[in-house]
Amino acid sequence: MLKSFNALLVRDLKLAARVGGSGVMGLIFFLMIVTLIPFALGPDLNLLARIGPAILWIAALLATLIGLDRLFQADQEDGSLDLLRLSQAPLEIVVLAKVIAYWLVTGLPLALAAPFLGFLVALSPEAMLAMVVTLLVGTPALTFIGAVGAALTSSLRRGGLILAILVLPFMIPTLIFGVSAANAALGGTIPFATPFLVLVALSLIAAVVGTVGAAAALRSGE
Repeated sequence: MLKSFNALLVRDLKLAARVGGSGVMGLIFFLMIVTLIPFALGPDLNLLARIGPAILWIAALLATLIGLDRLFQADQEDGSLDLLRLSQAPLEIVVLAKVIAYWLVTGLPLALAAPFLGFLVALSPEAMLAMVVTLLVGTPALTFIGAVGAALTSSLRRGGLILAILVLPFMIPTLIFGVSAANAALGGTIPFATPFLVLVALSLIAAVVGTVGAAAALRSGE
C-alpha cells in the first residue's frame, strides 16, 4: 500500500513538472489578484495592511481552484482512472496521493510566495510570517475539500464552474479562521492560538472527509 502511494505521488509530481499547468497558473492568478486589488483600493497603506491578510487568503482560495477540475479528469479521459479502480490499492490511497501531489504543486508555492506578495499589501514582517504559517496549515483543507468536487465532476466536460459552485460554500470556514488567525497574530482581540487551532482541526477533518468523500464519488462513477 505504501509503495502504491509513493508511486502515485511521484507519478503525479513528474506529470506536473513535465506539463506545468495548475501550479504555474495558480501562482500567476495569485499574483494577478494581489496586484490588482491595491490598484482598486488606492494608496492607503493603512487600509491595505488592515485587509491584507484577507486579500491574500481570498487570492489563495481562488488560485487553489485553478486546475482542480483536472485533478481526476485527465486520468478519467485517458483511462488511467479505470486502471486505478481495478488495482489493489484502495481508492482512498489513490485520492490521498493525488491530493497531496496537487497541494505540493499548488498550495505549497502559494504559501511560500505570500511573504513576497505581502509587500504589495503593505504587510509587516510579523504579518508575513503569520500568512505563511496559516496558509501552510489552511491550504490543505481547501485542496481536500476541492478534491470531493473534482471527483464528482471528473466525468463532466468543462466542470470547473460546477466544481467551484459545489465546493466554495464548504471552503468559507477555512477562509474565516485563516484570516482570523492572521489578524490575531497582529494583535487582535483574540489570541492567535484560538483560530489557528481551529484551522488545524479543519484541515485534519477535511483530510479525512475529503479523502473518503472523493473516493466514494469516484466509486459511484464506475
